[in-house]
Amino acid sequence: MSISKKLDLMDLKILKELSANGRLNNNQLAEKVGLSPSPCWQRVKRLENEGYIEGYVALLNSEKLGISELVIIEVTLERHDDDILARFERAMEALPEVLEVYLTTGEYDFQLKVAVKGTKGYEAFLREKLYKIPGIRHSRSSFILRCFKKSHSVQPNTEILNS
Repeated sequence: MSISKKLDLMDLKILKELSANGRLNNNQLAEKVGLSPSPCWQRVKRLENEGYIEGYVALLNSEKLGISELVIIEVTLERHDDDILARFERAMEALPEVLEVYLTTGEYDFQLKVAVKGTKGYEAFLREKLYKIPGIRHSRSSFILRCFKKSHSVQPNTEILNS
């Protein structure tokens, strides 16, 4: 990875456009941000190499795939030693239903975002997978009823330049 350069307004424009539509080809992106294609491509490559752009994904519709429920599960571990934490993290990585895992402060150690096929899928996930992971002391779940806002990336803005 190369040494990171300070972001300028053009970099932020590129990041904003790509976060809205990662399928833009270089010519389309260059036109949207007001650059010629070659400098635009060089900037995108630099932003990728410096880690500002972590990757590109396709967002799948979970309901069309039959995965109708999202659940937030808060988990408390029995202990917080390195071995328990490492085993829990490996277990989470291996479960395809687990979309996101956050180590948190407060009453619970982790928050999980889990996608399941209805309440039967949720019960099966708990009994057959989550509760078989050693080191879990307690969990609490909340079903997501409706999503009011969904962002898959932070949105760059000019305030970044001033900090």
